[in-house]
Amino acid sequence: MNDTIQNLYDVIESRKGQHVENSYTCYLFEKGLDKILKKVGEEASEVIIAAKNGQNEETVGEISDLIYHLLVLMAEQGIQPADLQKVLDARAEKTGNLKQFHQVDHNS
Repeated sequence: MNDTIQNLYDVIESRKGQHVENSYTCYLFEKGLDKILKKVGEEASEVIIAAKNGQNEETVGEISDLIYHLLVLMAEQGIQPADLQKVLDARAEKTGNLKQFHQVDHNS
């Protein structure tokens, strides 16, 4: 899976700053951060809807779309897959990592 993610990221990164006819990735970079963020939000919503409907094949497709758009966001922000891998590896080493959520005092 890491090779697939890295290879896709490399293709996405290669499209940055280019104009390739009919390239959706180039279109996203040309439109900028706001468009990329909008697409990430849309795809996240579509994952939720597909999962809620219990349609695994559709959910997998939507997750793939979300991952692609997250990789575009990463490339736009200069975040490498290795940066993500480093954080995930560090988290995998932790046990009992249930975070204590901040309790909001509704009386104040």
